[in-house]
Amino acid sequence: QVQLVESGGGLVQPGGSLRLSCAASGFTFSKYTMSWYRQAPGKERDLVAGITRVIGRTNYADSVKGRFTISRDNAKNTVYLQMNSLKPEDTAVYYCNAKDRYDDFWGQGTQVTVSS
Repeated sequence: QVQLVESGGGLVQPGGSLRLSCAASGFTFSKYTMSWYRQAPGKERDLVAGITRVIGRTNYADSVKGRFTISRDNAKNTVYLQMNSLKPEDTAVYYCNAKDRYDDFWGQGTQVTVSS
């Protein structure tokens, strides 16, 4: 059974940091591109960051470049999103995604709220 379980969200003040984790199971994690998406209230789901399988190339939305870092540990079947210098506009539900040629898997999301 395929599972993507996000954790690490919560309430943080502007300028603070959070580290999100996504634990994967039920598929060959190392062969999938992993990504983080987010969906703010009243808006569509947008790509935040992605990381490829073996080579580990990364890409980021312009709004988070220099502040967020995506990484993966294939031995632990886990992808991370380190979020620094958080801003109120980062408030959203953050979703983990696994994708290859055939599959497109999603987690249930974790809430991140940035507020004073």
